[in-house]
Amino acid sequence: MADSKIDVTPLRRTVGAVAALNFSYFWVEFAVALAIGSVALFADSIDFLEDATVNVLVLLALGWSAQRRRVVGLLLAVLLTIPGLSAIWTAADKLLSPTATVPEPVALTLAGGGALIVNAIAALLLARVRHHGGSLSLAAFLSARNDVMANVAIIAAGLMTAATHSYWPDLIVGVGIAALNFGSAREVYEAAMEPDEAQP
Repeated sequence: MADSKIDVTPLRRTVGAVAALNFSYFWVEFAVALAIGSVALFADSIDFLEDATVNVLVLLALGWSAQRRRVVGLLLAVLLTIPGLSAIWTAADKLLSPTATVPEPVALTLAGGGALIVNAIAALLLARVRHHGGSLSLAAFLSARNDVMANVAIIAAGLMTAATHSYWPDLIVGVGIAALNFGSAREVYEAAMEPDEAQP
């Protein structure tokens, strides 16, 4: 049986806009993360870059056969683990450092708030088309949804850091972002392996 095709026009337009949003805010959050030494912001900024990459791959693969989309879906599942691995590496580095600094709480909170706005817009856009491309659109939507939850946690970490003057809230949220992305990688993998993946 020949692979069916999907109507990719709405999804392509949406994914292109989300990719631009993700890539733009990556630079903002990455700069703040480096400036204040935040594990959570570093992990989330890498997640923005990974999201942009996911969306570019979705754009490239839209309209392909189900078999080729499945291969890209599996690749996206692997990419979704990158922010988690980055967060774990950064957290371990901070734990092992004798001079670990406490992130500046106001900058942490404001950067998390900006990321929340960007990701909420992306999630709302992608929610309308998440069933239009099987594991491809699912990967894009899950990335944005995860980021919304992560950004709420980053804001909370900023408030807790202000209250406790400790790096632990930031560290815990960074590791939490890792766990969230590993869970999404599993969901995308399962969607990619479905035999009728990406049907219209």
